[in-house]
Amino acid sequence: MSADVVNLRQFRKAKTRTQKEKQAEQNRLTFGRSKAEKNLTEALNAKAEKTLDQGRLEKADDE
Repeated sequence: MSADVVNLRQFRKAKTRTQKEKQAEQNRLTFGRSKAEKNLTEALNAKAEKTLDQGRLEKADDE
């Protein structure tokens, strides 16, 4: 009935290390884009917004 002995300091450091690695991976996905990729995304979003606005119906003011 003996359990494995765990060094809490090492466990905490390992846990912190894995959390930092997860955060770094997320940051690489979020911010790790080239200027060309950012410009392309911005242009595609602008085009999609323009296309969406073109299909919008406006109410006539009869007053």
